[in-house]
Amino acid sequence: MSDVSQRKKASSAGLGSGATSAFLLQPADLLKTRVQQSRASTLTRAFREILNGPTPVRSLWRGVTPSVLRTGFGSALYFGMLNQMRQYATRMPAIPVIAGEVQPSKSNTSSLPKLGNVANLTTGALARVAAGFIVNPITVLKVRYESTHYAYKSMAGAAKDIAAKEGLRGFFAGFGATAVRDAPYAGLYVLVYEQAKARLASVAIPGEPEKPKTMSSSAPVNFASGVIAAVTATTITNPFDAIKTRLQIAPSKYGNMVKAAKMMLQQEGTKSMFSGLSMRIGRKALSSAFTWTVYEELVRRAERVLV
Repeated sequence: MSDVSQRKKASSAGLGSGATSAFLLQPADLLKTRVQQSRASTLTRAFREILNGPTPVRSLWRGVTPSVLRTGFGSALYFGMLNQMRQYATRMPAIPVIAGEVQPSKSNTSSLPKLGNVANLTTGALARVAAGFIVNPITVLKVRYESTHYAYKSMAGAAKDIAAKEGLRGFFAGFGATAVRDAPYAGLYVLVYEQAKARLASVAIPGEPEKPKTMSSSAPVNFASGVIAAVTATTITNPFDAIKTRLQIAPSKYGNMVKAAKMMLQQEGTKSMFSGLSMRIGRKALSSAFTWTVYEELVRRAERVLV
């Protein structure tokens, strides 16, 4: 299969799985934004305010359109670039590949090119940062639309207001913190995901002879590996996510990533760095595991059709 067809296949699979998970888990994402927007917000208080509103169900899905666009197209870009980078990495002897490191499981639960730890970490980080930069304007619109600090009536109104008051720069507010969060998150995720799959597959089917895996046998391993990877990477990178949210909601107040971190620590303590962690873990564990499981299965099915 050519590199072009592989990239298209990866992008299409990423778009479908990313958009689906974003729609289903939008309430968790909205609650995370409400909790992170200020120290006065708590999960219980934010949830109660929504339930006491005139349209609680609709309010829980506020901002779902930019969420689906951001996650859908972001996932398409991410998986397309990740697949391409991994393909290139397998052809570069300077990149440490599987030899000398953790060996892939004979269960073959993955449809991705096999790489070593350093290559998994690097390709995951680079692909995520590149995709994050492209969709950052949508992310800013999503966060502000979800926040109670703004009274936007529509996405078009939000875009016009940002452009009028902050110019083009406003659409990239918080990108520094986003990049610092996404690079280690994505790199760690791919690294832990591949390691977990190799170990879980060998535990799940010890001593089995090598044979092609079906969706029913590989999906549970991929999903469990996705949950493990998401919980690990999410916990480590949550401080950057908390800072990013503050910068995107109130860029004039917090200025830059360093200033925001100092203000949050001085005024609210270390706890502010981990605000919204429980919601982020719940959302990320489910969305990442679902997205990667569906992505791998769609890619595997497409490969069978094209073979």
